[in-house]
Amino acid sequence: MELSGSRFIAADIDTVWTHLNTPETLRLCIPGCEDLTGSPDIRFAATVKQKVGPVSATLKGEVTLENVIPGKSYTIVGEGKGGVAGFAKGSADVLLETVDGGTNLAYTATAKVGGKLAQLGSRIIGGFAKKMADQFFERFQSTVEASTAPID
Repeated sequence: MELSGSRFIAADIDTVWTHLNTPETLRLCIPGCEDLTGSPDIRFAATVKQKVGPVSATLKGEVTLENVIPGKSYTIVGEGKGGVAGFAKGSADVLLETVDGGTNLAYTATAKVGGKLAQLGSRIIGGFAKKMADQFFERFQSTVEASTAPID
């Protein structure tokens, strides 16, 4: 399955890039993330708990960054295993561009699931993946913009 989208963030490109590479920001923004450790230089390890239709899964996996162009773009590649629930793996190309008043973050992602998760069908999985991406980017935008808001 493939997803793509973009989000305007009212912050400069350096701030957005820093948050894209900060484990605490990512942990707060990933829906269902219980733990996220590591660094962008090596890899991130994560535990994410989700319920997709009738299937509950705790996925444990790793994420690495490839094709990194600092301050501009990277490819995030990850895989998580959830025991009998199955697995999820995929990648996303993330591109940042300076625009009037902030930064445009654009992404194109591909994902694949297996096991019980795959038995739910592509319509349910696709809808779930879109919902998770929307939640992540809404949270990310809010987190980044709150960090740059002037203090009264």
